[in-house]
Amino acid sequence: MPEADEVDEEEEMPLSLRLSIADTLTLGNATCGFMAVYFTTTGILIPHLTGSQESGMARHSAATAVILMLCAAVFDLFDGLVARKLRSSPMGAELDNLSDLISFGLAPAYFVLVYGMVADDAHQRVAALGAIVVLLAVVLRLARFSCVTMKDGMFQGMPSPFGALTVVSIVLLELPFVATLLAILGTAWLMVSRVEYPKPRGRLAGAMLTWIVLSMGLLAAWAFDAPSGQLLLQTGCALQLVMGAVIPLFATARRVNNFRDNRREARAAQLP
Repeated sequence: MPEADEVDEEEEMPLSLRLSIADTLTLGNATCGFMAVYFTTTGILIPHLTGSQESGMARHSAATAVILMLCAAVFDLFDGLVARKLRSSPMGAELDNLSDLISFGLAPAYFVLVYGMVADDAHQRVAALGAIVVLLAVVLRLARFSCVTMKDGMFQGMPSPFGALTVVSIVLLELPFVATLLAILGTAWLMVSRVEYPKPRGRLAGAMLTWIVLSMGLLAAWAFDAPSGQLLLQTGCALQLVMGAVIPLFATARRVNNFRDNRREARAAQLP
């Protein structure tokens, strides 16, 4: 009997390790996140440490790193859609969380850390603290997502891809260091908050994909020093911040309205 059990376990094990199409997209997400760290290191950090003054190379590498994070967001968007349409393996949920941690936790936190080392008015240790806060916020955000059941169509807290892109946009805006740090900490708080965000489905998914493609275009124009490329990039980053601030306001207003409606219904039910 023990031998039969061992044979059964050996036959079942490969089935649990088979990757679905959705899992392959998830691994693409993780790869993009790792490559974003690579380009941030080789194109921004190392030239700074070696005294290279090639600002064009740093701009190209920064744009490439952010574009890779945007590509990771595309993979993250489509792996969920494919998993719902086709199937996902038993490892799907775990792979998704681990990949998101790389692309939307480690990569943007490392981007903030490097910013603190290369920016003229930045404070390295304080920026490192901000990077740690971003990383821990994503870790807590993903852990809570695995444990807490939300109503269909909603997230609790800013989704990690949206939060990562907001953090990177704050850095690219080149605001004063204190304003940059406060905005980053605010974004990290939104990721672990109880503010509800809609899931990207249907038209919202299409709008998100369009915004990602547009952002890639803005980054490419900035990287290749196109006319008004800097202004276009700053406009795009500012819009990202506005969306990050406005969505919670709409969510809070809807919550207040729902609370008032419930109170009115309760009072009406108590009337004779």
